[in-house]
Amino acid sequence: MTESLIDLLRGVDAVKYGEFELSHGGTSDYYVDKYLFETDPDCLEAIAAAFADRVTDETLAGVALGAVPLAAATSVAAGNPYVIVRKQAKEYGTGNRIEGQFEEGEEVVVLEDIATTGQSAVDAVEALREAGAVVDRVLVVVDREEGASENLADAGVELQSLLTASELLDEHAE
Repeated sequence: MTESLIDLLRGVDAVKYGEFELSHGGTSDYYVDKYLFETDPDCLEAIAAAFADRVTDETLAGVALGAVPLAAATSVAAGNPYVIVRKQAKEYGTGNRIEGQFEEGEEVVVLEDIATTGQSAVDAVEALREAGAVVDRVLVVVDREEGASENLADAGVELQSLLTASELLDEHAE
């Protein structure tokens, strides 16, 4: 599974080399373009199937915007409902920060695309917990291995990844 997913990501040229600014403000000599793998049907299907294999009957939560396609595709693959967690409550309509439904005390697993520091996942976990969800796990496509696992552990959450940056970059270099 790991090698075939790496092949799919490589096939859509999702790993770029150069100098890139990351969302948390740091820089990197590589970039994993989530939009290339999330908009490719073969990649999206493989990721959804891999995530579906790792969930039970939990409700899924996709962090807006990047993880929404992952949550939707995994919802279809696993037959689980999903919610969308916004970075902040919208200022119009219902003003919701979390879109979709779940019951208080319900188990929710957060899906993410790329984890660097894990801060967006921590923020989503906190929002879900404030709304009454039980969250103890985040599933991510690629863990950049730059502190996300530790930051999530500090919040009482386990990070599970389909790929690590080490795996992706080692395989890409071959």
